[in-house]
Amino acid sequence: MFHFFQKKYFLADYLHGMVDIHNHILPGIDDGAKTVEESIDLLNGFSELGITSFICTPHIMHNHYDNTPSTILAAHKLLEKEIISKKMENISLEPAAEHMVDDNFENLLENDQIMALKKEYLLIEMSYLQPSLNFDAAIDKIASHNYFPIFAHPERYMYFHRRYKVYTSLKRQGILFQMNLQSLSANAYGKDVQKTALKLLEDGLIDYVGSDVHNLRQLSLIKETKLSKNTLNLLLPLIENTIQTFY
Repeated sequence: MFHFFQKKYFLADYLHGMVDIHNHILPGIDDGAKTVEESIDLLNGFSELGITSFICTPHIMHNHYDNTPSTILAAHKLLEKEIISKKMENISLEPAAEHMVDDNFENLLENDQIMALKKEYLLIEMSYLQPSLNFDAAIDKIASHNYFPIFAHPERYMYFHRRYKVYTSLKRQGILFQMNLQSLSANAYGKDVQKTALKLLEDGLIDYVGSDVHNLRQLSLIKETKLSKNTLNLLLPLIENTIQTFY
């Protein structure tokens, strides 16, 4: 018999020990935390979920957030100093970045101005308005520099939703997919993004998960998210894979 009222499970109850590989916690350098105090508030909120290990990924976006390794390392050092002063010994922070594939991306790659995760993985994104014209060339360049490309939040690119086969094509290029935990709630980016996130999960196309949290409101959405048993069973191996790869 079909059960209309299936039990739902709080996502927050299954995140203990997760490594968050996509977030905007570093203070004052993009559209995430504006101050060190906001960064600390976010870290305390994550700690309530049992998440204490982070790879910080501020935007590198030409003419919007022109971050460099120097600006990112400076923000990282500032936050680390505050963590030490507050005796938050359980928090682990590593600096990296989320790279927009724009007209300056390949230049940054050639001049070693990118910030990789664990020195091997490059977190990349595209505009939400249209695909990057140089995306395929950029993927080739990333591979030629011996990095693994991780495509941030593929479920959020609305122009792919009606061209779903694009996702399998991207996977055939060797691109890894990172899904936002927020996408599992329609309250974050809408029902279409939620639907696509669930389909990508069901089709086994997601490799890693991250929060992509910019503020406390988004963190609250993750805390409030409820999942079906089936979705949870698909998600748990991805959380474990993220831990195993990036811890």
